[in-house]
Amino acid sequence: MYVAVTSVDPLRIYVYEEGLTRFATTKYTPPSKNDVNNREGKFCHLTNYSLNKFNKKGFVQNTNADDECVGSKWSLKGFRQALKSNGIND
Repeated sequence: MYVAVTSVDPLRIYVYEEGLTRFATTKYTPPSKNDVNNREGKFCHLTNYSLNKFNKKGFVQNTNADDECVGSKWSLKGFRQALKSNGIND
């Protein structure tokens, strides 16, 4: 979310209604002793695009700006719509 604080006294904050949501590209699994340093296991903890784009198995790039709920990065508006369609009050 984007926030601008233009004054502290009096406090004045502007919140932009749109933003981005990023998702890890691998489903989380608790680490075991054998795979703590597993190279692919790191992607279940990361939402950083510059790292996740290298996850060839899980990264999905959205090539159409009109599809807000596709890929590893969604618009905040699309994410909120997905929550609401699943009965979750955001």
